[in-house]
Amino acid sequence: MALVAAAWAQRAWVEHGEGPRPVFASAAEFNFIRTEYTDLPQFHRRWGFASRGANGEGWWVVDWPDADEHFSMGVRRLTRIDVGDPRHLRLTDPRLFDYPWIYATQTGWWGLSDAETKALREYLLRGGFLVVDDFWGEEQWEIFRETMARVLPGHEIPDIDESDSAMHVLYDIREKDRTFIPGTRHLWRGPGGSTVVHQPEGADPAWRAMYDDKGRMVVAVNFNTDVGDAWEYADSPQYPEAMTSLAYRYGVNYLIYAMTH
Repeated sequence: MALVAAAWAQRAWVEHGEGPRPVFASAAEFNFIRTEYTDLPQFHRRWGFASRGANGEGWWVVDWPDADEHFSMGVRRLTRIDVGDPRHLRLTDPRLFDYPWIYATQTGWWGLSDAETKALREYLLRGGFLVVDDFWGEEQWEIFRETMARVLPGHEIPDIDESDSAMHVLYDIREKDRTFIPGTRHLWRGPGGSTVVHQPEGADPAWRAMYDDKGRMVVAVNFNTDVGDAWEYADSPQYPEAMTSLAYRYGVNYLIYAMTH
């Protein structure tokens, strides 16, 4: 127990920066859409964010709303895309089809209903693009893989080839960039107050994808890595700037690919 306590004591004190919340237009070319989904019953989690505009229940709400707002601000700053306010919608909401790019976190714990599975399949086959993020380990991978086998039967989930156009549509993302992007739980306080990244044993990051029958990427898979935390804590001086920059490059490339393919 003493060793465990000592390890937790070494974790960095990571806080969001101060400042007013950003203001976005309601009508725009791009709105960050976070998907609400059903959890597996045995893993369901309650969060208590109802007063902030979400229903407060489920793994889908992790990192909301800061990750969504910070990524949207980055897109506005780094591109010429007209960026609107971030939103969250149920997978079965017909308004989902109005948006080319959606995001889902913690997909190692989702338990999609038949209606959600059907809606996601239709969304992807009609040209939509899904980014999934922040799920870990073999158990969660199997839950995700089995779910996507229901969504897109017969479609594999290979590693993204370095030559894939999604890796070069704006930023050139190379093999050396397939590195571990930490969540705040992986940041420990080092000597002199420095931040040390502690990568869990066996948490080898993987950047994978699913493709439709025409070879177009329709699902981008961030596995054993936490892009959402890198966006969420983009305003924190303790969070490694290089990791936030890399997370933005991945996210922006996925977005531009989704909007142009």
